[in-house]
Amino acid sequence: MNSQSYKDLIVWQKAMTLASEIYKLLKRLPSEELYALSKQMRRAAVAIPSNIAEGQSTDSTEEFIHYLSIARGARAELETQLYICEKLGYMTVEQIQPCLELLDEIGRITAVMIKSSGIEHKTPK
Repeated sequence: MNSQSYKDLIVWQKAMTLASEIYKLLKRLPSEELYALSKQMRRAAVAIPSNIAEGQSTDSTEEFIHYLSIARGARAELETQLYICEKLGYMTVEQIQPCLELLDEIGRITAVMIKSSGIEHKTPK
């Protein structure tokens, strides 16, 4: 899309921090969740910075917006999974709060990036 590296994007940097924090947090889950909730959360946590990076590396603004939208979806998925962990008693609100705050920041930044592009992203039918 442009010469700026995805590594220079604040949203990518925050998403990388989030992924690292999620991996640390997941050590608290019971072993029976290793292949269920834990796997889903790792996948979503990795998808956020990965899609931001892939989108930034494309040749068009429309493609970038598409990948940002995928990252936003993964963000919402991960947020939901954190709340599930709290509801199941695996983690406290205090334990997940730093990740929720990063998710909120990432969501706000990606929303601004999409809106400022001037391209309305539509979900394919």
